[in-house]
Parts: sequence; C-alpha cells; structure tokens
Amino acid sequence: MTTSSKVAVIGLGNIGKTVAQNFVKGNRPVIIASRKLENATALAQELGSLATASETGEAMKNADIIILSVWFNTIQELFEQYGTELQGKIIVDPSNPIAPDENGGFKKIIGEKESAGQLNAALLPKGAKLVKAFGTLGAASLANAAHQSPKESVLFYATDDTTIDTAVEQLIRDNGFDAIKVGGIDQSIRIEVFGDLHEFGAIGKVVTKSEAIAKL
Repeated sequence: MTTSSKVAVIGLGNIGKTVAQNFVKGNRPVIIASRKLENATALAQELGSLATASETGEAMKNADIIILSVWFNTIQELFEQYGTELQGKIIVDPSNPIAPDENGGFKKIIGEKESAGQLNAALLPKGAKLVKAFGTLGAASLANAAHQSPKESVLFYATDDTTIDTAVEQLIRDNGFDAIKVGGIDQSIRIEVFGDLHEFGAIGKVVTKSEAIAKL
C-alpha cells in the first residue's frame, strides 16, 4: 500500500479531528465518519475537497487503512458491529485505556501491565492487521507539532506485521510527523498513556528523531 491507499478516520473527537486536519494539510485525501453523519459532513466541508464524509460502515468498506479514533471500550464494539467491513484491513488504534479519576486526572482502566494494543489485537476481525499509532501525543500537541520544519516531531508506532511498516510510516509522514517503530504490539504499553514513550508518561514532551532514539 502506498499514498494511493484510501484512509478513513472513524470518530471525530479531538484526536480524530486533528488527524483528519493534518492529513489535509499534508495533501492526503481522507474519508471521515462519525456516529452522526452531519458532524462528518460539516467537518468535510470545513476541510475542503480532500475530505469526504461517509457513514461509518461505508467508510470502513471503502478504505484500505482505518483509524479508529474512539474510546478504548468502543473499539471492541466496532469490531463486533463491523467485523465484515474490517476484514483484511489495516486498523490503526490510537486508543488509551483511561477514564477520569476522582481527582480531576485520569486512571488506567485495565491491568497495570496490560495494553490496549494487545487486548485489541486479540479481538481483530479476520485477516485484519493492527497498528498502534497516533495516540502518543495529546490533541494539542498533535495539532501544533505537525508539519514542523526543518526537524519533524516524532510519532511512535507498533505492529507485529512488518509487511505494513512502509504504509504506516507513509501515513505518519503524511500526517506531518517522523515515524519511529518501537517494535511489535507487545510494546504498545510504552506508547500508551503513562508509558515511557508517551507525552503523558516518562518522555513528557514532543520529541524529534534524535531525542526519540535516545529514549528507545
């Protein structure tokens, strides 16, 4: 798959909107979908001719790469509801397994040593390939750090399937970032919230490639 691969962003919260906006800035066409078609339509009109609004099922059917920009618990629901449409697709999982805590912050809602990436990988629709990506930065940084020059900021990713590395790295570049693979899905915990390579973990900030490599 190359830049001709069709990309869909499912879910238009802060992360989903930002990812879609970054693709348009990077001159990559994107299909966008939300539970409410009118929300996707409004955003597509705002973004211009490179963005196309669609119903969720149709977006999944027509795209080669599907970014599920939804809450962690919602991903399993989408796997169950749209299992047929997702068969054989590259599925990008930006989710972080967190929920608000009692102190105004966030807490992890799965086991301390568990990762959203591994849990979702175990539930994949037939023939689908999972990538953990686009979740290592908060929405503000994802917007502000995209398409930096001369040194690009980094987005980390993890996947077990090396045959899709090229497509994933092109996807990340088209979103305005340098791509660095941290390993297989078993490394997902490092790039989820509280992980050592997440903005809201030990790394603590947006990093360039040289800074990122020093942390690996």
